[in-house]
Amino acid sequence: MWLDYEQLTQVMRRLALEAGDKIMEIYNADDFDVKVKSDESPVTEADEAADALISAGLRAAFPDVALVTEEQAASHAETANTFLIVDPLDGTKEFIKRRGDFTVNIAYVEDGVPTRGVVFAPAKGRMFLTLADGSAVEEDGPFAKDQMGTAHPIRVRDSDNSALNVVASKSHRDQATDDYISKYAVADTKSAGSSLKFCLVATGEADLYPRVGRTMEWDTAAGHAVLNGAGGRVVRFDDHSPLTYGKDGFANPFFIAYAPSVALKPA
Repeated sequence: MWLDYEQLTQVMRRLALEAGDKIMEIYNADDFDVKVKSDESPVTEADEAADALISAGLRAAFPDVALVTEEQAASHAETANTFLIVDPLDGTKEFIKRRGDFTVNIAYVEDGVPTRGVVFAPAKGRMFLTLADGSAVEEDGPFAKDQMGTAHPIRVRDSDNSALNVVASKSHRDQATDDYISKYAVADTKSAGSSLKFCLVATGEADLYPRVGRTMEWDTAAGHAVLNGAGGRVVRFDDHSPLTYGKDGFANPFFIAYAPSVALKPA
């Protein structure tokens, strides 16, 4: 299936911004509803409102492309190698705690590889996306919905393996993660929520992001696409083979996102 990548970029970017507005409207309210899903994870009215907005927009623009979204369980039955995938609010726990480290994620997966994506962090005013040619940029705000503003190419850094910068999960860091990080010569470790961790590697603000914990494909696809476009890689934790998409049930194995100049250590 062939898509117009220019149109895809424009639509994903606009929908991410519109969803960001909706999310921030709820985030800045005095109170908002929080429910618990069947897997014990939290969901808010912001997740649901953003999901409805993005899904409607993608289905209108690309009716022939399969769509998988976190908040629509029926969409999880669709198995395809090429599809759109959405996490309307990644970092719900950060949202609930009003910590700001949450993102809107929209990605396009082709033959199991996330090739295009948008990651928008509305509370932080940071927007990362792939252009029509697949390269990754960070756009400066303020963000107009109908036209991209000034955007800077982003690139993974040439890592110094004697002094690496590592980013890890803010809400899910554990001993296994720390044990793996301890295999490296680390200059600095920072915590971040949501798919921002991929983007920090993509911009060169970090060299390495190991994830030893449960994630789903909608959590990672957009950040993975941005990192791919910046020259980075994402591999399975166990055998360092590429992390692929369209897996049965959409669950990811543990993985490592990194700049290619990092000398990866075995699990």
